[in-house]
Amino acid sequence: QVQLVESGGGLVQPGGSLRLSCAASGFTVDYYAIGWFRQAPGKEREGVSCISNFDDSTYYADSVKGRFTISRDNAKNTVYLQMNSLKPEDTGVYYCATLNPHALGAIATSFSSQYDYDYWGQGTQVTVSS
Repeated sequence: QVQLVESGGGLVQPGGSLRLSCAASGFTVDYYAIGWFRQAPGKEREGVSCISNFDDSTYYADSVKGRFTISRDNAKNTVYLQMNSLKPEDTGVYYCATLNPHALGAIATSFSSQYDYDYWGQGTQVTVSS
């Protein structure tokens, strides 16, 4: 049974950092491309980042480029999202999910579409506020 569990969220001041974890069970994290999404109240779910299982390529939304870093630890079966220089607009519930293998060929564009993902975690809250 495929399961994803996010952790590491919390309250942080603007300019601060957090590292989110996405622990996988029921599969190995190098089997799927794994993406991170976020959803702010009243807004649609937004693709943040993705790491390919094919060649470890990484993809980022323009809003987080240069501040967020996605990585994978196969030994711990976990994907991480390191978030630096956090801004209030980064506030939201953060989810990780597995990319449908059929979308892997167009990952540069598909990574940000929630409809190309199959399995989702329950989310972790990130609040950036002073």
